[in-house]
Amino acid sequence: MQYEQIGGLKHLPDLGLFVQRLLARSRLTEEEQHAIMALPTYEMEVRARQDFVPLGEETDYCCYIASGLVARVGQVKNGSRQTTALHIPGDMADLHSAVRPIGIGGLTALTDTLILRVPHAAVRTLGRDFPAIAEAFWRDCILDAAILMQWAVNLGRKDARSRLAHILCELAIRYGGGRGYPLLEFDLPMVQEQLGDAAALTSVHVNRSLKTLRQERLVTVRGGIVQIHDWQRLMQAGEFDPTYLVNDTFPDRQKRLVFQ
Repeated sequence: MQYEQIGGLKHLPDLGLFVQRLLARSRLTEEEQHAIMALPTYEMEVRARQDFVPLGEETDYCCYIASGLVARVGQVKNGSRQTTALHIPGDMADLHSAVRPIGIGGLTALTDTLILRVPHAAVRTLGRDFPAIAEAFWRDCILDAAILMQWAVNLGRKDARSRLAHILCELAIRYGGGRGYPLLEFDLPMVQEQLGDAAALTSVHVNRSLKTLRQERLVTVRGGIVQIHDWQRLMQAGEFDPTYLVNDTFPDRQKRLVFQ
């Protein structure tokens, strides 16, 4: 795993992106931010297609995504898997495990991924000592629950084209920092099989649907890169409302979020 070089020195991974994610929805003082950054972490490199939190396994740490792309998965008896969420850098993929250590679903790396393991005991102590941090963590878990609910609706009630459009819209907002402003071009190193696991589609249906979205000049997904050509029409195609992803701490700003 290569770390970013800054001035000839290695820039080691930290929890900075996680703090930014929390600040998108919560007010935290500098002291509270520094306390989160001071959490102990232990690096773990995971190769692509490798499970690092198996289904039903009990852990004593949370998994922070420092780099790479991670899927939360469920599995049925015949071995078939369903992706129920995607986790990008900055996500604490299983923050809830600090209070429920038996995993809800498994975690698997879709790409070579760097994980920072954060001990549950340290997370609980931090929440006890800083009530505002505990509230921010609670709000972050609610965000994950909101994403899961939207995915359930997306997979259960939409056609193939709409499912993929919704997933791409969600990632555009999340890669943009979760503040309502989409990133119109971003890396998405997923093969069609993995997109199919996320959208409950075969690779053939994924290919056809992406071709349709490209022909409609909404979005192009090629070579692991997503380029959104018409954000508003892509949202309409996916019946996507970004409200569930954006901040709920500053209600006066809700009306000014960029939905077009």
